[in-house]
Amino acid sequence: MKLNGRVAVVTGAARGLGRAYAEALAVAGAAVVINDADARAASEVADRLTAAGAAAVAEPGAVGPAEVARRLVDRAVETYGRLDVLVTNAGILRDRMLWKMSDEEFDAVLDVHLRGTFTCVRAAVTRMREQGDGGRIIAVGSPAGQRGNVGQTNYSAAKAAIVGAVRTWSMECARAGITVNAVVPVAATAMTATIPAFQEHVVAWQDQGTPLPRWLRAGEGFGVPEDAAGLVVFLASARAAGITGQAIGIGGDRLSVWSHPQEVATAYRDGGWSAEAIEAAWPALDRFTQPVGIPAPEVPEP
Repeated sequence: MKLNGRVAVVTGAARGLGRAYAEALAVAGAAVVINDADARAASEVADRLTAAGAAAVAEPGAVGPAEVARRLVDRAVETYGRLDVLVTNAGILRDRMLWKMSDEEFDAVLDVHLRGTFTCVRAAVTRMREQGDGGRIIAVGSPAGQRGNVGQTNYSAAKAAIVGAVRTWSMECARAGITVNAVVPVAATAMTATIPAFQEHVVAWQDQGTPLPRWLRAGEGFGVPEDAAGLVVFLASARAAGITGQAIGIGGDRLSVWSHPQEVATAYRDGGWSAEAIEAAWPALDRFTQPVGIPAPEVPEP
């Protein structure tokens, strides 16, 4: 699936999933602007891609401020003449239980994930609308944003907001031919290495290249970063022109579509609802209430 002549910006592209996305886009023929807060690491990725014959340039900076977003778009245009694809992958973690989380920890995560996505998408869409021939916005969500996760008030809130924004942006950008989708990846990274059920396998893969077991790849939809990269290439391609406003999961051997929130049960009462009337009606609705949290991995017996 070729992307020759296309130009992409990938944020947080120096390692993990972001690097896998950038490398896959470059292999498919796109010119790629490599962004990361770590300037040296971003340059190393760009240099490796260039040495392999790809078109890549580094543009470091921590996303969040509008100026950084404008700089990324400007670098793409100045170097390659246009911008066709934006992948907003950059992110940080500051995990802590609600009653221990500081304002600074909350703000730091939302600034990178949510504001960084907003400012970069705004700058990219502005340019794509000026070009007049469409584009691709690919934002990165998380299962934590879809279902919640203990200790991740800031991260879950940011990722849920990103998917909500994707739905709105897909409608706002449709007339301009710009598709907007979210990918919800699950992969072995520095972030997921902290999950006890995954830690042993992630470390073995990172240190010795040991393949992840099938119960992880298929049963949990948990793979390596490269497993998620094909979805980004597909969404960036002309083949995905009719797909927009979706949250699409990818990980290991699993590909999925996440549902949009919707009412799952309703009740009606003439004159409205008092507290007592709600109490009386609630048993009929209670069986439709939804579970929260990311399901615990089903680790096979040794």
